[in-house]
Amino acid sequence: MKIIETGFKGLTLIKPTIHTDTRGYFFESFNLINFQNAGISFTPVQDNESKSIKGVIRGMHYQLNPFPQAKLIRVVMGKIFDVALDIRKESLTFGKWFGIELDSDTKDQLLIPHGFAHGFSVLSDIAVIQYKCDGVYNAQYERGINLNDPALDIYWKLGSTVPVISEKDLAQPLMKDAEINF
Repeated sequence: MKIIETGFKGLTLIKPTIHTDTRGYFFESFNLINFQNAGISFTPVQDNESKSIKGVIRGMHYQLNPFPQAKLIRVVMGKIFDVALDIRKESLTFGKWFGIELDSDTKDQLLIPHGFAHGFSVLSDIAVIQYKCDGVYNAQYERGINLNDPALDIYWKLGSTVPVISEKDLAQPLMKDAEINF
């Protein structure tokens, strides 16, 4: 397993070692000891999975303190453009976003720490995304930032594909108006 820093403190790309042969493949999608040895503090307590069609954009979601969620994102089937937005007010990268294509072929994962909003767009016909969280979902502390905020200028890589976005995500506030306590 290779662990690669992204230039955003705590936001880490995980490249697993994949063992393949005529039967198929095997890899460890998570190993607490490897994470601890790399200095990463992440202990999942909840697993989530979503399935979406091409053109879906979900995001930008986060939970406020005292119930933040760090997330380890993995694509089980298909391909997505995954985006993490730094909302830590004291961070050197506050208000900046990091985007990366994740797919079921490379099996790369993105570890998104507390203090980031998260979203993704689906680039394949169907995508199944699994993410481990170090905190449980708490609706009272759930928040979002509008994924079309012009100040963020996130390019979702959909080209001519018509975006499919929930009304809830479209109604989220701009970042300048969002409730943030990181």
